[in-house]
Amino acid sequence: MRDAWFAIPGDLSTPTGGYRYDRRVMEELRSLGWKMRHLALPGDFPSPSEASLRETEQLLATTPKDALILFDGLALGALPAEILDRVPRRYVALVHHPLALETGISAERAKALAASEREALKRVRHVVVTSKPTAELLAADFGVARECVTVAEPGTESAPRARGDKRTRLLGVGSITPRKGFDTLATALSQISDLDWECRIAGSLDRDLKAAETLRRQIAQAKLESRIHLLGSLGDEDLADEYDRATLFVLPSHFEGYGMAFTEAIARGLPIVAGEGGAVTTTVPAEAGMFVKPGDAKALAEKLRWLLTNPAELKKRADASWKHAARLPRWQDTAKKVAGVLQRVTA
Repeated sequence: MRDAWFAIPGDLSTPTGGYRYDRRVMEELRSLGWKMRHLALPGDFPSPSEASLRETEQLLATTPKDALILFDGLALGALPAEILDRVPRRYVALVHHPLALETGISAERAKALAASEREALKRVRHVVVTSKPTAELLAADFGVARECVTVAEPGTESAPRARGDKRTRLLGVGSITPRKGFDTLATALSQISDLDWECRIAGSLDRDLKAAETLRRQIAQAKLESRIHLLGSLGDEDLADEYDRATLFVLPSHFEGYGMAFTEAIARGLPIVAGEGGAVTTTVPAEAGMFVKPGDAKALAEKLRWLLTNPAELKKRADASWKHAARLPRWQDTAKKVAGVLQRVTA
């Protein structure tokens, strides 16, 4: 039995792409013969209190001195390097996306996070990322040697093709935070209110209370409360139903390290309109999606209008999406790549 720890901040059941990645990788690694121990870190990362930092150091110190620790980047990137120096272990970083690239934070905060993550990454044996663009970003901006980075794209469950609904339904999935661009989407939708559509947004409303309240107010001011529905976090069955009844998936993110919601939409054969930030243009095949510059509501409205008034184009992209679904990696593929990294580090 091969032993490893997986250091993850907060509630592992949190319904976000990052936490789902962590859960599934841990499950699959166990099925591959790894004894994975969950090291549950405080939940206030990436803005930890002094008490949380002390607790994190104490938790790391409870592991054996030769422990192999897979460390989620949400915590690692915000952890002072001196803690890693005081508790040396065989650390492997899992970077979903650099913390400094979160939309809506100040330039000063972004600079501090970039410096912190750069120092933390100097102290790990290897780095696992979820996409090639993120690997390239770490090499270019964070000083990580390319040979020390392994890409392990998220797996995607196979799913039946979406059946749609009587009314055109737009679906967006993601926590209501500035990075996801739902404010841009609401503005764009107000510009095509003459068309017949309904938009449903599934994602946490309490990750960023200010962003959620701003979006609610924006929807109300546009008099679109009856057409744009904020569903909050959904369980797997309810979310699967939303995908099944959708006509089009739309998520104008400013940045995505990979974008698991996009591949979940592709798995159901949905056409996609997306922000072009980060890895999205590599996650979503060009023939299945249309891309807009993040924050450009006018361009987003134009793309949506064009698709919604051209059924043949909508179907063309839906068919391309469904065809691509067969080529998506599965979670065991992801875990095998991570297992390979852990095995090399222990060799």
